[in-house]
Amino acid sequence: MRRYLLKRLGMSLLVAFLATVFLASMIHFIPGDPVKTLLGPRATEERSAEVRAAMGLDDPIPVQVYNFTRNIVLYGDLGEDFSSHRPVTDIIARVLPHTLALAASSLLIAAVFGIPLGVYSATRPNTLADRITSIFAVSFITLPSYVASLLLLLLFAVQLKWFPAIGVGDPGDPVDYLRHLVLPATALAITWVGYLARLVRASMLEILNANYIRTAMAYGLRDRTIFYKYALRNAIIPTVAVLGVGLGNLLGGAVFTEVIFSRPGLGRLIYDAISGRNYPIVRGGILVAALLFVFANLIADLSYHYLDPRIRAEGGRS
Repeated sequence: MRRYLLKRLGMSLLVAFLATVFLASMIHFIPGDPVKTLLGPRATEERSAEVRAAMGLDDPIPVQVYNFTRNIVLYGDLGEDFSSHRPVTDIIARVLPHTLALAASSLLIAAVFGIPLGVYSATRPNTLADRITSIFAVSFITLPSYVASLLLLLLFAVQLKWFPAIGVGDPGDPVDYLRHLVLPATALAITWVGYLARLVRASMLEILNANYIRTAMAYGLRDRTIFYKYALRNAIIPTVAVLGVGLGNLLGGAVFTEVIFSRPGLGRLIYDAISGRNYPIVRGGILVAALLFVFANLIADLSYHYLDPRIRAEGGRS
């Protein structure tokens, strides 16, 4: 276990470091001049050169990449916002909890509805119920999050007025905060409900054809015991690995969802920063999203190792 943990942790740190260097380099190829965006078209060349020097944009690109990487590794410093001159770390820390709450709620909704739907479909193969659930699952998979956001917004916020349309509500009031979270979290989770349903169904059907399941059936164990105690435990293993990747997709989809529902979050912050050519916030926000993706995959790998004894056996032999 220790060797497996150190190996995965080392790979995660390497990926995080490479992502930092890549983002620090790539950001300079985005078209547009942040100085002209900040000062406006009437700014003089002298003033532009002065501001560019103060921002460190007149240094060679390798020097800027080195300084950015060093400041992150040694001090956790993501730079300074071009407009407000506030630390990027503080700006991200202010909005990141809203994005994490949105992503976690979406994963929870996807797991709560997708896994039972997959089990229900797998335990009734080739029946009318299986076909109906499969149609719904495929329909959910093909529904983009921004389309789902608009549909839910128009139906439940504009027409029925059951939920608020925009904002995050009052963080100090859990009920109000959750009411503002329901629609965006559901819109972001719909695709993953269908995906998890199809994944769990396929895994369950494979497990139900295994020899040990047939042996359990021959011994007369109840179907409920076989399905949930033996089959589902093994069928859920691939789902754990997929959920780690799912966090990255949810963070990407959160950009559209946060913009449509006017939620302050990491996705909305990156979107506004790209529009304003605010390089420090763009690379800082994308880097934080990348680090969250790496961390989620590390947790998924460790959970996968814990749930699957075959991986533990291979780790012990290695």
